[in-house]
Amino acid sequence: MRVNHVGEVCAQALYTAQAATTRDPVLREKLLEAADEETDHLAWTRQRLEALGTHTSRLNPFWYAGAFTLGLVAGRLGDRWSLGFVAETERQVEAHLDGHLDRLPAGDAASRAVVLQMKDDEARHALWATTAGAAELPPPVKGLMRLAARVMTTVAHRV
Repeated sequence: MRVNHVGEVCAQALYTAQAATTRDPVLREKLLEAADEETDHLAWTRQRLEALGTHTSRLNPFWYAGAFTLGLVAGRLGDRWSLGFVAETERQVEAHLDGHLDRLPAGDAASRAVVLQMKDDEARHALWATTAGAAELPPPVKGLMRLAARVMTTVAHRV
């Protein structure tokens, strides 16, 4: 659940930075709406961490700063590429959440409910970004995103 919490910290940073860089007021509003939904996810994952007797990642300020920087870069590339980054990020997060569901204890209904709702919301964000004109990211960029996510999940799981 700590990894999921970090993912929500990063999602808020990404969406906030991307909203700051777009000149399209409708897109800015949609990005900020998505950031608000990620705030709900952040609260849910924090509550589950507390209920499970553990802590959030001690590196959250680092994760936020890194994701914010990535969001600024994606936003500076233009709205189509920024939306492409949203769509690909959310697809990768959805796949991560599928894996998390497989690993959750069958009796942990509370965590399962949180992860299922998050998965639905992330899929909706990806669909929105695609429908709004997201560019398809090149395979090397997608690969780098998967590698960065793997590093983040491994470190966040422990720290």
